[in-house]
Amino acid sequence: METGLLKYERELYEQGYKLIAGTDEVGRGPLVGPVVAAAVILPVGYSLEGLTDSKKLSEKKRDKFYDIIKRDAISYGIGVVDAKTIDEINIYEASRLAMEKAIEALDVKPDFILSDAMPLPYENSKAIIHGDALSETIAAASVIAKVTRDAMMYELDRKHPKYGFKSHKGYPTKKHLENLEKYGILDNYRLSYKPVKEIAEKREHEEAVKQ
Repeated sequence: METGLLKYERELYEQGYKLIAGTDEVGRGPLVGPVVAAAVILPVGYSLEGLTDSKKLSEKKRDKFYDIIKRDAISYGIGVVDAKTIDEINIYEASRLAMEKAIEALDVKPDFILSDAMPLPYENSKAIIHGDALSETIAAASVIAKVTRDAMMYELDRKHPKYGFKSHKGYPTKKHLENLEKYGILDNYRLSYKPVKEIAEKREHEEAVKQ
């Protein structure tokens, strides 16, 4: 059954493009961990009922769609940019880099790329504002990226259960900030982000006073 998310894809099919990749990233806002992007090429006219922006889906639905998309996609790729690089080049550029890595990871070369809001340095590409809610292929990429990053947060939670990564996924919730203050900054925190920076400076000041 066709959904209402194929408008952009249909226009491209009519122009002769067949291998259309959608790309999206997840994880701009968290204080910890990488930004993760995915790129997905779906078969021509492919449509998955109920698929939309991953943020609007329950975790159960995302997991279900994740398995279906991986099974049905012509190709999918994942790009990961770590916290250290985010600190060095800023989150906007890191998001773009993650998308480029995801596209490079595809084992089939796309002939057109649709991205969620991010202009990309490819000749045949188009950035769509709110693309993850408007394009089937971008929505598919958002699901792959979100489930992939959440799995990383669950792994981090197993290593450091005191921080509560399983529940907040690294976003700056009140509880997360309290735990960060209490237990300190782990290696994969983004030191350029204000809440982390402030806690680091406070700790530094306290150490200097002690000496």
